[in-house]
Amino acid sequence: MGLFDFLKPRQNSAAIAKDRLRIIVAQERTSRGAPDYLPLLQRELLEVIRKYVSVDVDAVKVDLVKDGEHDVLDISVALPEDRPATA
Repeated sequence: MGLFDFLKPRQNSAAIAKDRLRIIVAQERTSRGAPDYLPLLQRELLEVIRKYVSVDVDAVKVDLVKDGEHDVLDISVALPEDRPATA
């Protein structure tokens, strides 16, 4: 507890729970309209990438984004920074 913590207004647990529930509902709404193949595609991409680079499970993100009247497949891969040097 900091010296000036008493000056900050505290949120009660109900308000915190309400905020968390809003986040969960928003995530469910965005994933509800997504095609069923996206989780499978994400797993397969992770397997292929792991053949060449050691990455974490959360390193590959696959999302379907609306761009006007088109659906765009957004694939993001977080590669590790410490790559071994090639000889």
